[in-house]
Amino acid sequence: MPTLTLISHPLCPFVQRAAIVLLEKQVPFHRINVDLGDKPAWFLAISPTGKVPLLQVQDAYGAEEILFESVAICEYLQETQPGPGLYPDDPLMRAKHRAWIEFGSATLEEAWGYLNARDQASADLKAASLKDKLAQLEKILGSGPYFAGEAFGMVDAVFAPVFRYFDVLETDSTESLFTDFPGVNAWRKALSARASVSAAVSADYPALFQAHLQRQQALLMKEV
Repeated sequence: MPTLTLISHPLCPFVQRAAIVLLEKQVPFHRINVDLGDKPAWFLAISPTGKVPLLQVQDAYGAEEILFESVAICEYLQETQPGPGLYPDDPLMRAKHRAWIEFGSATLEEAWGYLNARDQASADLKAASLKDKLAQLEKILGSGPYFAGEAFGMVDAVFAPVFRYFDVLETDSTESLFTDFPGVNAWRKALSARASVSAAVSADYPALFQAHLQRQQALLMKEV
C-alpha cells in the first residue's frame, strides 16, 4: 500500500473530512500541519490553490502524487483503501449522498459566517440561513443514528466538522439553533461520540478554535 501523508491545518474542517475517512478505514497515515498565515515555500510549490488538505501519496518506489480538494481526496480513499465502504451500493442512492455532500459544504459556509459574525444583524442573518439548511436536513433524516441509518458514511464525515463548532461553544445562542430540529440534534450528538470524529482533531482544538474567534472579535465570544 502507498504511504499517505495528510497535509493539514489544525482548524480546517475540510482536513477533518479526510482525517475521518482515514480513521474510519483504519489506514495508517502521517500528518503535517502548516501555518496558513505564513505558508512555507514547499507547501506553495505543491498546492495549486494554496489551501489544505493535500494528500501526498507515495508508492513503494518513491514515486509521489499530490491530491488536493477534500472531496477528491475522500473519493480516492474510498476507492483505494480497505475498510468499510462509505457510500451506498445503489447508484441512485450514491448520487443522492454526493448531492448532500455538496449541501454539507453550503451548510458549512453558513455556519462559518454565523460563528464569525461581529455584529447582531450579521449573526441574525446567517443564523436564519443556517436554520433553513437545518430544516432541510431534518426532513431527510431517518431514524439514525447516522445520515443513512445504522451505517456511518461519507455524508457523516462531511457534516461532523460543521457540528463540532457548536459542540465546542455550546452557548445559549448556538444551542437555540437546534431547538426545532431534534433529528439533526440527535445526529449531531451521535457524530460527536464517534471515535473517528473525536480523533480527527487534536486535544487542543477547542482552545484553538475559541482563540480564532477571539481574534476575529466574533460576537459569540461574549457568551463564552
